[in-house]
Amino acid sequence: MTASRAAREPAAPDTPHDHADKRQPGLADRAAVTASGAAPEPAAPDTPDDHADKHQPGLADRAALFSVLTGGWLAQACYAITELGVPDLLAAGPRDADELAAACGADARALHRTLGALAAAGLLRRTGPRAYALTPVTRLLCSDTPRSARDTALMFGEEVHGAFGGIRHTLRTGRPAFPELAGASFYDYLGDHPQAAATFQAAMGTAAVPAALALCDLAGVRSLVDVGGGDGALLAAVLARHPEARGTLVELPQSIGPARARLTAAGCADRVDFAPGSFFEPGAVPAGADVYTLSRVLHNWDDERAGALLRVIRQAIGPDGRLLVLERLEDDGPPGGSPTARPGAAEARAKLIDLLMLVMVEGYDRTLEQYEKLLAAAGFAVRAVHTAPLRGAHAERAIEAVPVAAG
Repeated sequence: MTASRAAREPAAPDTPHDHADKRQPGLADRAAVTASGAAPEPAAPDTPDDHADKHQPGLADRAALFSVLTGGWLAQACYAITELGVPDLLAAGPRDADELAAACGADARALHRTLGALAAAGLLRRTGPRAYALTPVTRLLCSDTPRSARDTALMFGEEVHGAFGGIRHTLRTGRPAFPELAGASFYDYLGDHPQAAATFQAAMGTAAVPAALALCDLAGVRSLVDVGGGDGALLAAVLARHPEARGTLVELPQSIGPARARLTAAGCADRVDFAPGSFFEPGAVPAGADVYTLSRVLHNWDDERAGALLRVIRQAIGPDGRLLVLERLEDDGPPGGSPTARPGAAEARAKLIDLLMLVMVEGYDRTLEQYEKLLAAAGFAVRAVHTAPLRGAHAERAIEAVPVAAG
């Protein structure tokens, strides 16, 4: 979640054609809108003398720190205008702040000042004294943009923002801050708050299916059970490539509706069975499937709960079955393999996600060795580890495991 330079530097002067903002958001825009408050670009590479950190902070250092400390203000401003529906109101083109305020029920003066701050940061484009237009970055906050970041902005601005307000609790106790503030674990909270659960599910649904899945040999698979499969994106991808296969989605009841809708839109809902309920419950996972998948699930849980889930699957899986665990692997080594190397963008983003998990849930990213031990304790042996080509060291992997006989 490092902020892109485009999110901080003012844009070039408008031209008449700029006001329509027809350029579609790209990867850099998506990175900017999900990390508008992260650190600016690092200074020049280290020299041997830098390691002692003897130089005195200068104006550039002070400006860099100010950018970090105020980044949360921009993030919350993005959240607020998204919750008010301003990006959708601007989707067709520039509009005056007074007109926008009347349409979304905001105070015109306060909205104008907020939009002005976002424009100064390069997140909006000012087209007149009180008129504003979207940039490709903030177009990602529109509800109809493909893989919209709208629900991510809402979740980050509400539950996540509150949890980071309690990060001192996490640092002192080692426990996530969110349960301390909400009175329940994150997933129990979602069970009691349907709107928050829908927002979370929609935000998670914008993530792409892990690329490493494509390296797993699923030829001839007749049945696949996706445990904790969210809105069914992984199942939809597998069933599209393997028309002879059937799938089962194991998810909480509130997630079944959105998943059914997505799988229906993908044209494969007639080949999917739905198993609503907690995957921790004995018998919750259907028995006898060829393949079981856990995609971005185990990292949400501590070792005790992750082990309990794996044991539920071990009870369900047949002797010839396979388990595919799709997760990012933690690397205990220094960035780039060198103690003096600066982390790249992928590693910086991974570390921010790890920080997010630290304050929200009990889980964490594990090393391959830790996953091997966790799987072995539940009765599995790792047979292969797949990494998608052209992916960096911090890409997600597919860990392929098979059941082993007890004893």
